Amino acid sequence: MTNELPDVRPTPLTAELAPAAALLHVLDVTGNLTRAAAVLGIPQPTASRRLAALSARVGTPLTVADGRGLRLTRVGHLLAGAAGRAIDALEHGVRQVGEEIDPASGHVVLGFLHLLGRSLVPTLVRDFRAGNPHVRFSLVQGSRDDIVTGLASGTVDLALVAPPPAAPGLDSVVLDEQELFLAVPADHRLADRAGVGVAELAGEVFVLLEHGYGLRQITDELCAEAGFTPTVAFEGQESDTVRGLVAAGLGVALLPAFGPRPPSGVAEIRLDPPVTREIGLAWPAGHPLPPAVTAFRDFVRQHARAGGPAQR
Repeated sequence: MTNELPDVRPTPLTAELAPAAALLHVLDVTGNLTRAAAVLGIPQPTASRRLAALSARVGTPLTVADGRGLRLTRVGHLLAGAAGRAIDALEHGVRQVGEEIDPASGHVVLGFLHLLGRSLVPTLVRDFRAGNPHVRFSLVQGSRDDIVTGLASGTVDLALVAPPPAAPGLDSVVLDEQELFLAVPADHRLADRAGVGVAELAGEVFVLLEHGYGLRQITDELCAEAGFTPTVAFEGQESDTVRGLVAAGLGVALLPAFGPRPPSGVAEIRLDPPVTREIGLAWPAGHPLPPAVTAFRDFVRQHARAGGPAQR
């Protein structure tokens, strides 16, 4: 019985491309060979010779002159895209090695919805760093779609979103349920009501978050189930801006409670029947997470089980 070793040898062209991968990637971003060389810490003539040699080996130019800079050709873009993906994978590996050696000094890129940045995210980061003071955080805010896209592409390690994504390649866990209320101007005809059905809002003007936000999706779906399409006066990217527009009398909105009491100029009315959304933590599936990311993920899950303030 013979044990054959797998052929792991790269093709000759791949082997020659490897040393120039970083140059192609940075050149694609900067569009300037001198700046690309400076970023990589190599002399500009060295970068120029490396690029010329690679073009000759491929058999077609990889760049063309573009004013005072350079622009990658179609072939150059194809190679630069592959180089960028390879560098991202290598960076991930280097990061895992560094954190494996010293897990206490890791780095977590946390994506989250703007609304969760008021209290939940600062509380979680503060409490986690109390026991892990050298772990660094990069905080990325955006719409649910943007955050989930970053999670899938690898630019975000963990995501706090609502609702949690149900997408291939991602794992998630529900942390809490958050009730939604109708926010109306304080002098609105419904302001003194204890409860209101969504169908009663058919004639109202709405202030909504833009498409791509979870609250926008929920609002559109609730209105569709009630038999109408909301009339939209304004769209925003942050719930606090939407709430401010409501206070100014420009429309109504479905939002989580502001806090112990609504802000000045806004009344919050419970929906009948009540409407809630799930807040969840999501992460990439299929490969090990860096130690610091794993530690923070497990901390957040434990925090939720202990009854932490995941609703804000």
